[in-house]
Amino acid sequence: MELRIGIADNPQPITVTLPDDADREDIKSSVEAALRGEAPVLWLTDDNGREIAVAASRLTHVEMGPPGSNPIGFG
Repeated sequence: MELRIGIADNPQPITVTLPDDADREDIKSSVEAALRGEAPVLWLTDDNGREIAVAASRLTHVEMGPPGSNPIGFG
């Protein structure tokens, strides 16, 4: 699953590819908590096991691709 995360004062969104077995509802809950200000940092683990932190105060939007939407090729 692919996430595109908008960051304030950054013209390009960050793209994070999550494992196919990532729990969509858990991710949505984490994003919602960050956007409501209940969590100071949004933590995600990508499909390579890297942990990514985004300051909740800098989030502008998050787009979730459909399950199993790992793009292939150039583009």
